[in-house]
Amino acid sequence: MSGLYDLHCHSTASDGHLTPTEVVARAAGLGVATLALTDHDTVAGVAEAQRAAAARGLRLIPGVELSVLWQRRTLHVVGLGVDPQEPGLQAGLAQMQRARQERGEAIGERLERAGLHGARAGARALAGSADMTRAHYARWLVESGQVRGFEQAFQRYLRQGRVAYVPGDWVAMEQGIEWIRGAGGIAVLAHPLGYDLTGAWLRRVLDAFTAAGGGGMEVACGTSPQPRQVQKLGGWCRRYELLASVGSDFHAPGYPSREIGAAPALPEDLPRLLDALP
Repeated sequence: MSGLYDLHCHSTASDGHLTPTEVVARAAGLGVATLALTDHDTVAGVAEAQRAAAARGLRLIPGVELSVLWQRRTLHVVGLGVDPQEPGLQAGLAQMQRARQERGEAIGERLERAGLHGARAGARALAGSADMTRAHYARWLVESGQVRGFEQAFQRYLRQGRVAYVPGDWVAMEQGIEWIRGAGGIAVLAHPLGYDLTGAWLRRVLDAFTAAGGGGMEVACGTSPQPRQVQKLGGWCRRYELLASVGSDFHAPGYPSREIGAAPALPEDLPRLLDALP
């Protein structure tokens, strides 16, 4: 069996383009042997993914990606190896879903007021049974011809300071980590170079993250695919004695560095988070 693995992927249970079954099928076709489904603030797709993985002989790690606040900054913490049915996690995710629902509606209202009629209905159709997110609105803006691409959608409408930006009413980082640990999981700081932090601020984040019980960090990321980025993150991982994780942050086909299983390899001297999972 291949040793290829990916511990950060999304499906239509949140803002991915493929169903959990399709994500698993794609992973298997790419030779991935171990996959974590880590949808945003929900474990709704895990059961379907587990059934699909069992049928294909693929190991499925139950996971979730929480949006959290620290020092008024939004960060993402991936929980790996969680028990999806643990009551504390379930209650926390229900709280997060309410926040996401309110935010999704508010974004739609702002776009409608800006003259982009049909935005809310369009995003709702793209989201299906999931909560509407900025990614769904970005897709609608692209597919309806309002912008040329996702980057322009965020730059013109959805990024902080733009007309349709709505801050998320997320939980404190410490609370999110507590939910993950209470569900038997390992808390992992996702894509650490994705927050535009200076080295000093990243150090502060990692000080708070580890003090709260965070146990891992993404080092080989689809969002930071360059060797120098991997080496930089490996250095932080060693400094804080964190377990090193690998994740593409897959959302949709068509993004080579974020394809399932496409994240770069870990430096060999780092302790692998994969080895700590049951």
